[in-house]
Amino acid sequence: MANTPQSKKRARQNERRYEINKARRSRIRTYLRRVEEAIASGDQAAAKEALHAAEPEIMRGVTKGILHKNTAARKVSRLSSRVKSLA
Repeated sequence: MANTPQSKKRARQNERRYEINKARRSRIRTYLRRVEEAIASGDQAAAKEALHAAEPEIMRGVTKGILHKNTAARKVSRLSSRVKSLA
């Protein structure tokens, strides 16, 4: 357990950041799930629209430190190629 005032403060900050990061991660996963569902349904228009909504959310995860930039780029690339192949 934290003993010094500094370590107590860091513990409080970590709890706050954890909650914020958890919400962001959940939001990103929701957008990814919407794209996956649209791809599964076979509707290219809906999949394209879902991907365009998900892409900025994924990249925002990079700037906020939730995802690594290469991970985000890989996810977007693979999703876009899957959406493209629906044609």
